Amino acid sequence: MTATYTFDVFASLDGYGAAGGDWTGYWGKQGPELLQHRLSLYEAEQRMVFGATTYRMFASMLASSTEGAEVRDPWVTRMWSTPATVVSTTVREPLDRPDATVAGGDAVEVVARLKQESEVPLRSHGSLSMNRALMAAGLVDRLQVTVFPVITGENGKDPVFAGAPDFDLELLEHRTLDGHIQELIYRPTLH
Repeated sequence: MTATYTFDVFASLDGYGAAGGDWTGYWGKQGPELLQHRLSLYEAEQRMVFGATTYRMFASMLASSTEGAEVRDPWVTRMWSTPATVVSTTVREPLDRPDATVAGGDAVEVVARLKQESEVPLRSHGSLSMNRALMAAGLVDRLQVTVFPVITGENGKDPVFAGAPDFDLELLEHRTLDGHIQELIYRPTLH
């Protein structure tokens, strides 16, 4: 069995994964429909795959936040409690979260092995450089981009596809959340 792998990412319309300046998380555009939809994505059994940078970012944000903080939205808490593999040569076990392991080595080799061995779908939220490499290797089955209605030209951080090769995208699903957020799910193929 080959498990499906979903690269799940949030982006501004101009392709940034985050912003500085006075932008808040979700660029301040989240609403109840988005939050409920995100929570429902983590109801099914699956395994998260994080790169070291994203793992450390989530661990730090969650450790320093208080209950009720935006970073502790119910879907984030559920995502963080989902079984996970951290692909890293620098993160060491034991990890400060339940049901998480570290897999050292090249991300392409690790995820290729996980896809063959996993009995549940694989999902990664963020982990941009790792997922660009996985897309280039043909290991990403679904690219789920949630586009927020903002342009962060002056304050954009973390360009989602910077340095990626060219891809053709087949649209598999799409939906509008809260009347203004677009979720687009594609099957990527190297061009």
